Amino acid sequence: MTKTVFGVSVFLMTMAGLVPAPRADAAPCLVVTLTGTGTPSAFRDLAGAGTLVRYGDDANSCSAVFLQFDAGRGTLMRLSQVGVQPTQLNALLFTHIHSDHVEGFAEIAQMRWLFGPASGPKLDVICSTDAKSPAGFVMSCSKFVASLDDAYRQSGEIAQRATERRDLDAAGPVALMNVITFEPRDAAQVVWKSGDVKVSAIRSTHIPGHASYRVDTPAGSVVIGGDAANDVQQPPRKSSTSEQVEKLAAGADIIVHSAVHPVLAPDKGSGAPPPIYHRQSDVTDLGAMAQRAGARYLMLTHLAPSLGAERQGPWKVPGGPLTEADFTKAAQAGGFAGNIVVGTDLASVRLPAK
Repeated sequence: MTKTVFGVSVFLMTMAGLVPAPRADAAPCLVVTLTGTGTPSAFRDLAGAGTLVRYGDDANSCSAVFLQFDAGRGTLMRLSQVGVQPTQLNALLFTHIHSDHVEGFAEIAQMRWLFGPASGPKLDVICSTDAKSPAGFVMSCSKFVASLDDAYRQSGEIAQRATERRDLDAAGPVALMNVITFEPRDAAQVVWKSGDVKVSAIRSTHIPGHASYRVDTPAGSVVIGGDAANDVQQPPRKSSTSEQVEKLAAGADIIVHSAVHPVLAPDKGSGAPPPIYHRQSDVTDLGAMAQRAGARYLMLTHLAPSLGAERQGPWKVPGGPLTEADFTKAAQAGGFAGNIVVGTDLASVRLPAK
């Protein structure tokens, strides 16, 4: 099932009766967990890009609503490590359709189909509408989701499992997905809502169809920048960060954002292609943006290069592997005076702190 949100006519997905409301006498809480901080180039045990946002209260351990943003490789395992099963997710939101942000989605869909109730509820999958590139190709989240079952159907697995277990929906995992698409715009728009939890989205630049999100709750707010960068894709420019993300992040408590260290800049000798470097946000510029936005926490994720890595894919890291201190220093050089979390898998921030 696909629904589309255009402009100010937004589709608000309510989960009345499906998501327990936080108790009135318990303090609300929000937990943001990095389910994967790796890059397209596999390194050690890092999972692919993803962030879990949990909201609830002290009585239910912040576990009334579960939102997963992106789902790179290994997301299923990381969710399991924090006690979250695919059947518990209320929504999965994609910033963009790059393999390192979506390749763990098939596992989540399969496990939800195999071990979740056939009667639902369906998993809301939220992403941008089809986006055509100036080069002519189309980035399509809806087609990506619709074709997710194809390999398992061709292999015979879906039919085999449905024959073995009559309680399974023979239509396969995709039948349990509720795709909600929206047209990304320069102004934030609400794309999902459940009780006290509201998710807004804004257009941001990386590849066609890229979007960034903000989650607002009574316990606090978090912005998921994804791989956003400035609309101007190469110098000269004021900043490498997205003006739209900065607007979305104004007054937010936490900013989660992919980060490239200046050591990989074209003039540093890494050999990394300038177009790839320039469509990412530089750590120092992220520190400056987070300070202007008034954020309390800056969570750096999807780090390039990965901590301890001698290479970023085929490109050598000039001066050798970077440390947590290198990323922290770079963010502070931008003027950020708040709390910096240099992303490792399962790093978490809780609001209020406890």
